[in-house]
Amino acid sequence: MTLKDKIKLLTKLQECDNRIQDITKQKEQGPLRIQVVMGEMKTFELKLKENGDHVESLKKERRKLEQEIQDHDGKIEKSNAKLFNIKSNKEYTAALKEVEDLKRLKFNIEEKALQIMEEIEAMEGEHTLQKGRLQDLKIKIEKEKSAIEKQLLVLDGELGIHEKKRAELVTGLDQDLWKKYLFLKEKKGGLAVSAVRGGVCQTCHIGIPPQKFNELIRGDAIMSCPHCNRIIYWGEDKDFQAQGNIV
Repeated sequence: MTLKDKIKLLTKLQECDNRIQDITKQKEQGPLRIQVVMGEMKTFELKLKENGDHVESLKKERRKLEQEIQDHDGKIEKSNAKLFNIKSNKEYTAALKEVEDLKRLKFNIEEKALQIMEEIEAMEGEHTLQKGRLQDLKIKIEKEKSAIEKQLLVLDGELGIHEKKRAELVTGLDQDLWKKYLFLKEKKGGLAVSAVRGGVCQTCHIGIPPQKFNELIRGDAIMSCPHCNRIIYWGEDKDFQAQGNIV
């Protein structure tokens, strides 16, 4: 195997690893996206339940007020009955005031009950609308979840293809070059190989000294970038241009 063949093998391996890394990231994002949309639905459901509980609480309060109104009606009726049996003006005035006080209290309770009834009607109307929106949201989320799951299956298929291809490429590398590639890949954020174009490393974006650049063009040995230490190749070589540069 010529030196250029070894470099080509390395660039293909780097391309394969880059794609595997991209696919792995996408696969990790899929479940996170599902969690987000499911969380959105749970938040909506919780809010809907809170609104429903509040309506029930208002109804309970209204029933209590209605009972108080009935109690006041009974008290007013009894107080009115007393008026017919009272003989002195002082007692009559006091009893009349008692009736008026009861009526005023009853009126205030009725006003409060009416306000609560109006609030219940408004909230029940909104609750009905929100239930409809929740159903729409569930349908939307199920579609999105299904789309994500399908995408994950596609990614699984792609990952299997690239992992198989990677295994085939690795068998063509000698052990020393393979170990160097793995070391750099781990230390350099997954990028062990970089093209050089116009005398500049395309990963660290620093110029290669002229003498080293000339050596790189000649292709007599595996070379490393003097700045980032990645394995470099001349990206303007027609053979690599035909293959496609990794960076």
